Amino acid sequence: MSEGRGTVGDNAGDDVGQARGTAGYARAADVLAVQYEEVTFGEVHRDVLGLVPAEPARILDIGAGTGRDAAALAALGHTVVAVEPTAELRGHGQRIHADSAIAWVDDALPTLALDPYSGPFDAVFATAVWMHLDAEERGLAMARIAALLVPDGRFFVNLRHGPVPDGRHMFDVSAAETAELGAAHGLQTLLSSERSDLHGHEEVRWSSLVLQAKGSRSLQTGARTLDEGPGS
Repeated sequence: MSEGRGTVGDNAGDDVGQARGTAGYARAADVLAVQYEEVTFGEVHRDVLGLVPAEPARILDIGAGTGRDAAALAALGHTVVAVEPTAELRGHGQRIHADSAIAWVDDALPTLALDPYSGPFDAVFATAVWMHLDAEERGLAMARIAALLVPDGRFFVNLRHGPVPDGRHMFDVSAAETAELGAAHGLQTLLSSERSDLHGHEEVRWSSLVLQAKGSRSLQTGARTLDEGPGS
């Protein structure tokens, strides 16, 4: 998934048999694919770019949507595994970013089997995903992500705040709660910020957090300059 999810209302009936958090996305996939690609990785993650690994790393993008973020990370030289449970969005991603070295997986939190891939990962991204999980699922998911990170590995999580669109399975999850849950699983908060919606929805705001696993190794970090044009 990527930022923009939750702004197009749909019924949940097209997602029967899939993770509950995917409700409404299959039917809206064609519209969402355009919406996701209208903003760039650099715009969505501008507050945390300085904490993204600067050297080639293994990165997991959970809820990758159309692969916008996964493609940007792969272009920086990272090895990227993109997890997307909605087949229609995954199909758009494989078409739009066909030339990107992305490994696509049909999977979802909180269990996240990742078959045939496995950890550990230097960084894990969950953009516009976390608020689709209920409290029990968030606990299981945080434990799973903590187990997937290398020492000093970083979890980049992006949260949507605002009215829940019709047909969506979504919860009001605060940045403070997310940081506290991360701490309970050995992840320290490095950064927490908030900003407005990039698509101009005044009633919607977004939080960005970076949580780091304990360890003795420090990742080299540094902001990278990305193409800020649409579709990058």
